[in-house]
Amino acid sequence: MNAIKSVSEFHRLLSLPEPRHPLVSVINLAESVFLQDEVWKGFVNRFYCVALKREAKGKIRYGQQHYDYDKGVLSFTAPNQVQYLDLEDVECGSGYLLIFHPDFLLAHPLASNINRYSFFSYAVNEALHLSAEEENDLITILTKIDKECLHIDKYTQEIILSQIELLLNYSNRFYERQFITRKNHNHQLLAKFERLVDGYFNGSATTQPELLTVQRMAELMNLSPNYLSDLLRMHTGQNTQQHIHQRLIEKAKEKLLTTNLSISEIAYTLGFEHAQSFSTLFKKKTSLSPIEFRQAFNG
Repeated sequence: MNAIKSVSEFHRLLSLPEPRHPLVSVINLAESVFLQDEVWKGFVNRFYCVALKREAKGKIRYGQQHYDYDKGVLSFTAPNQVQYLDLEDVECGSGYLLIFHPDFLLAHPLASNINRYSFFSYAVNEALHLSAEEENDLITILTKIDKECLHIDKYTQEIILSQIELLLNYSNRFYERQFITRKNHNHQLLAKFERLVDGYFNGSATTQPELLTVQRMAELMNLSPNYLSDLLRMHTGQNTQQHIHQRLIEKAKEKLLTTNLSISEIAYTLGFEHAQSFSTLFKKKTSLSPIEFRQAFNG
């Protein structure tokens, strides 16, 4: 797997002059030409990328998912995410790429806070679709960052990072808007989620069931784990892990009260390898151990 390690190297691959700042850059896609290079067949960037693309044509693949860039969208990639670009079907269109190296965040609160912006781990088909007004707000911020790159002094990092943080906070707001406005689509996803969870806990496995995890649910939903959790939290107030634990405890209570299965057997049917792990979770969620819960209701 090829690695694009620096902002400067990325500029070269897009036939652009050296960046104004070694660790951060705003790239105008209309001025970019992708070099014919083997790197695009499979690569990782060592930096963060925020892509605002309008009227771009082409296919890009993240992992196993393809996305056609033919509308105005905002997408995010964190360092070291595997990407593939088909140069045979690429037209840059218009738009901007904001790229910044993790080293640019050093000694700044954003270095530890950037993980709060979960959309950096969304799949490419979960990109943010912007209204014209939202797009203009973000372009204004990108223009300020680009202008600030001309002034490299003791204020540069703080000013640029404050603008990056503003852009990320706007993006949080816009994603929340998207979760709300796509009601029909999201309600279908929520219904599918409930069906899958029901199917798991009400199924009759002939072999030892696997413990239901966030990763497994995301795979079944064809969504990224973070996107699924954010979608659920927005519409229900609980993330994926909380939903799974709630249903698991409900099923455990049912088995404790309606069967003579031992604690170990119940843990086994719910996918736990060790009964102690089940008992620890049960007590954390109910303040009672499984044995105490059964005794309290059965006398």
